[in-house]
Amino acid sequence: MADLMTWLEVGGPVAVLGGGAAAWAKSRHPAAYWPTVGLPVSVARLLTSYGSVMDSCGLTVPPSRLRALATWATTRREVRPVPPRRGLIRPTSTGLRVRLRLAPGQEPADLAASAERLRHAWGVHAVYVAEVKPGVVELRLVGFDVLDRVRMPRGVESDFLAVPVALREDATAFVRDYQAVPHELVLGATLSGKSMYLRNLLAGLARQPVALAGIDCKRGVELAPFAPRLSALATDPDEAAELLPALVKEMEDRYDLIKARQGIAPGTPNEDITSDVWGLPDDERPVPIVLFVDEVAELFLVATKKDEERRDAMVTQLIRLAQLGRAAGIYLEVCGQRFGAELGKGATMLRAQLTGRICHRVNDEASAKMALGDIAPEAVEAACSIAPERPGLAVAGDTSGGWSRIRTPYLSLSDAAAVCQETAHLLPDVPALDPFRPRVPAVPVERPTPLVAPRPVTD
Repeated sequence: MADLMTWLEVGGPVAVLGGGAAAWAKSRHPAAYWPTVGLPVSVARLLTSYGSVMDSCGLTVPPSRLRALATWATTRREVRPVPPRRGLIRPTSTGLRVRLRLAPGQEPADLAASAERLRHAWGVHAVYVAEVKPGVVELRLVGFDVLDRVRMPRGVESDFLAVPVALREDATAFVRDYQAVPHELVLGATLSGKSMYLRNLLAGLARQPVALAGIDCKRGVELAPFAPRLSALATDPDEAAELLPALVKEMEDRYDLIKARQGIAPGTPNEDITSDVWGLPDDERPVPIVLFVDEVAELFLVATKKDEERRDAMVTQLIRLAQLGRAAGIYLEVCGQRFGAELGKGATMLRAQLTGRICHRVNDEASAKMALGDIAPEAVEAACSIAPERPGLAVAGDTSGGWSRIRTPYLSLSDAAAVCQETAHLLPDVPALDPFRPRVPAVPVERPTPLVAPRPVTD
């Protein structure tokens, strides 16, 4: 009895302190709490309650006749419904993954519909379902809110024209792949994190053999810091009206190059026949060009009748680049706060050509509908629920209808500019863009402080 009292006097406060420390770590340092406490607890819950949870979620099916007969003959027990066959549990730094082989008659949508129930049953932050192959799905259990403090997963590296720029809510990297999604629309209100997304994208592309061009009608305050790595920069509508025709002319020249290659002689191998620049030989293929348009509404707005012709010409050229640029290796990244029919003639047609959609926090539902309404109506509600205190959070989608929440990691302007300064030697030679190359101011050289004081001047 005395030993029990001693244990209660000593062990009780220790358990309370341990529980308090675990709760504090879970709220303040979830990345450290998960592998030490959260992961073992969630694995134990999954192993002990897998069958009952699947049964309560309606994810079991009657067993086959052979299995029912074998069970009855060997154990004389009641034959119970069978859940999907579970594979090995693979822990990760942010959660765990387990593959399931679906029972006959089941589909991935059945598991996706029960994701919220599975989340509560196993005590994790979220559950996502991904199809691996017909009949096999992967459950991705996320232990904590990975978008609260963004840490990009290890082992994810940039590929040619494919840059990991953000983290998805299922703890996988969101990769901006220009060969899969050639053109993209990025919307967001002031202080929503739109500029942070562009910084990460520019810093990733700056390390690749790609020509970067920019149109920044805010006098270049957004893109000018990256001038050492830019092949062209227009800082007002007048300069943009000169740069866009040059890009269209470059696109037409590349089509002429492709057409000349298609002067196919009899006996030419099939692999030498191409309809875009990627089928050209390496020594003939022109360098890809990525055009960033910041605050696209500035190109549409006009103050006088005289500006309307210039506006119509620029919009027509942007639409041509969006329609025909991919085969010529020219890609668009169009950014703005709003982008709808109220901007004027051609706005809706241009938006229809922008396959990728990134919607940060917006000021009204109409702006979210401009970006996502024609792709996934349910994503509009997710975009409207982004809180102002979470800059960088966005909803990413494409014209296939798929969408997910992402958040961009923090990258300071000075660090992004330093990357462009360090990679300035990778600036490709594009003669058509030479007249628009931004002037890079010389870096001031600090004179060393002399160690010997100068001799005083006397009369």
